[in-house]
Amino acid sequence: MNKYIYTFLMAQLTFGQAVSQQVEPEMADAFRAEGKIYVVVVVCLIVLFGLIGYLTYLDRRIKKLEDSSK
Repeated sequence: MNKYIYTFLMAQLTFGQAVSQQVEPEMADAFRAEGKIYVVVVVCLIVLFGLIGYLTYLDRRIKKLEDSSK
């Protein structure tokens, strides 16, 4: 079973690399030319830091619940 999973994953990774090398990022070039790429980067960073903060908050609450149940 593991052999089939590894084969499937390797096929997906190989196919993904082949497809990604053929596509040119036209949208990224347009954003960069208009100066909007910085807005995209800032929004992505805000979402990333929000997720990290939320996961940290959940981790603290779970630890508190685990400690109170002992």
